[in-house]
Amino acid sequence: MKFEIDPILFDTVPSLKLGINHYTKITVSESPQMLKGRLQLFQEHLFFDLEDKAVTDFPGIQEWREVWKSFGANPGRYRHSTEALMRRIAKQKYLAPFHSAVDLNNFFSLQYVIPVGIYDITAIEGDVTLKKGNETMAYEGLNGRLNTLENILTLSDSLGGFGSPYVDSKRTAVTESTTEAIHVFFLRPSMPAEEAIELTSSAGKMFTDLNGGESHTSILHSGQPSVKIS
Repeated sequence: MKFEIDPILFDTVPSLKLGINHYTKITVSESPQMLKGRLQLFQEHLFFDLEDKAVTDFPGIQEWREVWKSFGANPGRYRHSTEALMRRIAKQKYLAPFHSAVDLNNFFSLQYVIPVGIYDITAIEGDVTLKKGNETMAYEGLNGRLNTLENILTLSDSLGGFGSPYVDSKRTAVTESTTEAIHVFFLRPSMPAEEAIELTSSAGKMFTDLNGGESHTSILHSGQPSVKIS
């Protein structure tokens, strides 16, 4: 499988980058109490932080809003996933535990203040490209709605879109039967390369410490827009 960023995207955001962890031989299950407690406590701390400042005061939130605008999307109407999570927490609508992969994915998104998505690789067909969505691109999302992806960055395979910093599709959702997955970190464009590698690889280690298996990390950017995943 080839995983790439459409080179044309760099014309709009030259420092666009993705962190990718390829997990193999993982075991997804009910989250241990340690993770459930950590996620709950983190949300409670964020709630108190959000009493004193706006969601958009977080640099990661603001930076991804600017990326949204750069590609022609409306960040007020189509909020990226991390901003949507933060706004839920500001209303004390905390995330309930789901399973060990999704709970860690949400934890990483909140901890790093960036959109993060995890996908079952067996549900992906052919190569994957991050591209700008058009008016014909849509999929049934994990939010239970048909989501249009016009002007929104979208991960696409030969069957069409399946993931984005906005909302992910049901088609590639990770379940407790998943043994191989792709974890995509929509990194802040301003993040230095060394920090991007450290963040993504550290997250991969934490993921495999909890779910077993192996992790292989790659960073895609203008100097290396594609990688082979096998």
